[in-house]
Amino acid sequence: MEKTASGWISGFIGVLIFAGSLPATRAAVIDLDPTFVTCARASIAALLGLALLLALRQRRPEARLIPALALVALGVVVGFPLLTALALRHISSAHSIVFLGLLPLCTAAFGVLRGGERPRPAFWLFALLGSAFVVGYALLSGIQASFQGDLLMLGAIVACGLGYAEGAKLSRKLGGWQVISWALVLALPVMLPLALYTMPASFAGTSISAWLGLAYVSVFSMLIGFMFWYRGLALGGIAAVSQLQLLQPFFGLGLAALLLHETVSWAMLIVTLGAVICVASAKRFAA
Repeated sequence: MEKTASGWISGFIGVLIFAGSLPATRAAVIDLDPTFVTCARASIAALLGLALLLALRQRRPEARLIPALALVALGVVVGFPLLTALALRHISSAHSIVFLGLLPLCTAAFGVLRGGERPRPAFWLFALLGSAFVVGYALLSGIQASFQGDLLMLGAIVACGLGYAEGAKLSRKLGGWQVISWALVLALPVMLPLALYTMPASFAGTSISAWLGLAYVSVFSMLIGFMFWYRGLALGGIAAVSQLQLLQPFFGLGLAALLLHETVSWAMLIVTLGAVICVASAKRFAA
């Protein structure tokens, strides 16, 4: 019981940290190139993770685990950060957070593909209904919506779901914080040169808020948040603790309104709530 409770606490802390990712990314890409933000955050987090692995004398993963670590890196180190950074050039962080209501569903779908789970038919009914909420919102938003931004966010959710599912499987073998640290180190030889290549010639016009946003996504979203998240999945159970993701859109909407002074419409709240309810209902039939 104590172990399970510790898992839930760790998972909840991870969700709280992740909730600030999109508002922080939005703040960063206002003044900085999205590709640079993606590569810089991964490089900074990788150097910190490498220092941690060396300090605690962690053994290198077995060769057979490298492909799975590569999928984690592609999903949560490269895919999700890059696609969200590009999307946030076209949409607000409050708008993008609506899509997070689909993240638990996407993670469950990759659980079927990668983990061999077989949900009951009712699961897919609620899954389709939840998707309809999000797609319907994008269509009804009309001119205010961005097809390009919405498409990028959908791609980001798919990439993140894949990274979560693979990371959850690996955390049982390597440990929670070791998974994200090794995935970051694996991506470092690519991300660091790209960060240097895409680095602006001058940072003279970069605001304090952009620097703070980059610092947050580098240290907290890319490293510390995953340490708590994967630990929570390992201790509390992947299926159970993953439901905490359903709280993330609400935390994110609150942060977007509080920190970025963005307007959170009733339509956004209703769609987010509808998607969350559908995903929560689908989870009941996932086993």
